[in-house]
Formats: sequence, C-alpha cells, structure tokens
Amino acid sequence: MSNSCATEKGATVGTIFLSELLGTAVLLLLGCGVVANNVLAATKGQAIGRGWLLISFGWGLGVYAGVYVAFASGAHLNPAVTFGLLASGAAEYAPGIPITAGATFVYLAGQLVGAFLGAVLVWLAYKQHFDDEPDPANKLGAFSTGPQKRSYGWNLITEIIATFVLVFVLLNFGKTPTQVGPLAVALLVLAIGASLGGPTGYAINPARDIGPRIAHAVLPIKGKGSSDWNYSWVPVAGTLIGGVLGGLLYRALPYVV
Repeated sequence: MSNSCATEKGATVGTIFLSELLGTAVLLLLGCGVVANNVLAATKGQAIGRGWLLISFGWGLGVYAGVYVAFASGAHLNPAVTFGLLASGAAEYAPGIPITAGATFVYLAGQLVGAFLGAVLVWLAYKQHFDDEPDPANKLGAFSTGPQKRSYGWNLITEIIATFVLVFVLLNFGKTPTQVGPLAVALLVLAIGASLGGPTGYAINPARDIGPRIAHAVLPIKGKGSSDWNYSWVPVAGTLIGGVLGGLLYRALPYVV
C-alpha cells in the first residue's frame, strides 16, 4: 500500500477504492434502474410513469445517494470529475488525499468497477423484463447511452458541453457557503439531463457508459443484440475533454481562486 494515499483520517488506498466503487455502484444501480423501469417491457414505470423527466430525476437522485455513500473519498464517482480536479490545479482530490498518479489510478479503478457492478445489479433486478423486452435497443439503452441522431462529431460536442457544465459548476460549488452538498450536485445533474440530455442521453461520465456497456457485452441477456462499440468512444472522449476543460477554466478565472 502506498503511503502517499494514506491520510490522517484513514483514507487509505483501500478506503478510496471501496468508497468510489460503492458510491458509483449505487449511482449506476439507481440511474440505470430508472431507465430500465421506463423502457423495458411490462414494468410499472413503463405503464404509469414513463418519461424523460422521470429519468432525469432518477439520475439526479442516484447521484444524491452515491455522493453520500462515497463521502470518504470525496465522492468523485466520475473520471471526468477526477481529471477536472487534476486540471483545476487542486492539491488534493479530497481533504487529506493528495493528488498523485497512484491515487488517480485508484479513483478510476473504483469508478469503473463500481459502474460495472451497478449495471449487473440492474440486470438482476429486471431480469424477467429484460427477457420479455423485444427491442434490443431498449435493452442496451438500460445500460449505456446512445445518440438520438448519430453524428459522431456533433455527439462528441454535446458530451463535451454537458460535462464541461457539470465539472465547472461542481468546482464552483466548493466556493459557496451554502453547504447543501449532495443536493446541489443532484439538482445540477437533473438540470443537465433536462436541458442537454436530448441529443446523446448525457453520459457526462465515462465510467457511467463504459462500465455498463461492458456488463451488457458479457451478461447472458436474452436477445440483447450489439453493444454498439462503434459509438462507445464518444461518451468516453467527450466527457473527459469536457471535464478537463471545466477544470482548466475554473483554474484560469480569478474570481474562483
């Protein structure tokens, strides 16, 4: 275990990894779960509460829960946030957790594994509905994002803009005295989904897309079809670029230092 990842509060490598894993798993369980409830055959969500706004609320509340679960690591839950903090010039990923190459790897590993596990739990919870759903696109949609109009360049721009907003505003939350914490983050994710989510389904988090996409590829899902790997680079590259740009702008503006 690297001493550089240990803190006076006990945030060791194992603590950071487990914190990010569990928080991201909860985020994906609730986020992908609300999508599954809305798009899969014969669910109560499809019959009663179907709609984009419900999905946006579900993801926002998933973030709300995940942030509380992952408090020990600062609750990044998202490689774009981790890289945004790195680009912002911050000295720590969270209080007592210095930014090092080792810490960065641990954050990313926890997020990816947690996203994969959260997606697997969604499949277990909705197993019968995945079996009954006739449309492979709906099965994949419960796991990963996809564009409404496929144009890789424009899809990339959408993800860059949405993730830039996420990271830049998140960093500014840290300078405000309101202390609303996870609720503010949840409302931000809800706002992004409701306003910028239409073109691509707003991944705004590379782990959120790639972890569930891997789960879709390896799970024995009846009639699942393709995992659409041709598109998979967009929600990874776009979110990472947007996160870094958000961090760089935060670092450049004098009123936030």
